[in-house]
Amino acid sequence: MRNKFFAIKLEKGRSMIESAWIVATCKFLSIKLQKGVTMIEYALIASLIAIVAITAIKIVGTNLKNEFSKVATNLK
Repeated sequence: MRNKFFAIKLEKGRSMIESAWIVATCKFLSIKLQKGVTMIEYALIASLIAIVAITAIKIVGTNLKNEFSKVATNLK
């Protein structure tokens, strides 16, 4: 199946080289845009993982603090 985005009709006065250049440029820009989108997706995933990790560490840290406080109280 042919991608409609890259289908360019030859116009009068346009050479095959010009048409090939336009198609190559469109494909290159499409690849660049896809890489940018992928990079943004990875950044969003990394930030989500960081938020989850920080939240988990805070919860575990609070629980550990409470347990050590209980142990310290029982040792007195």
